[in-house]
Amino acid sequence: MSDYSEDDVQREVTELEKRSATAARLFDIRRIIGGLFVVYGVIVTVAGITASDADLAKAGDININLWTGLGMLALGLFFLTWLWLRPLPAPAPESTAEESPPPSA
Repeated sequence: MSDYSEDDVQREVTELEKRSATAARLFDIRRIIGGLFVVYGVIVTVAGITASDADLAKAGDININLWTGLGMLALGLFFLTWLWLRPLPAPAPESTAEESPPPSA
């Protein structure tokens, strides 16, 4: 027969469910979107801060990079704050109580 008992299989399934929940939290789309917007927002903001007068003249004296970068930073921080305030709920543990056989008379 098999080398695995029912308890071994149940323990392995429980461990895999925990790993799956951890992976779901790690790859939450809010974390990915927020992180990317923060990184790109910093880059574009720095480009806006260091803009030359010639660049500003091309844009009608509006520092587009600065305003866009600040907007991207705000959006990225919104997503990360949302993730922090409302994390994914932990998966509900399934009933692990095994069915007991009916009492014999």
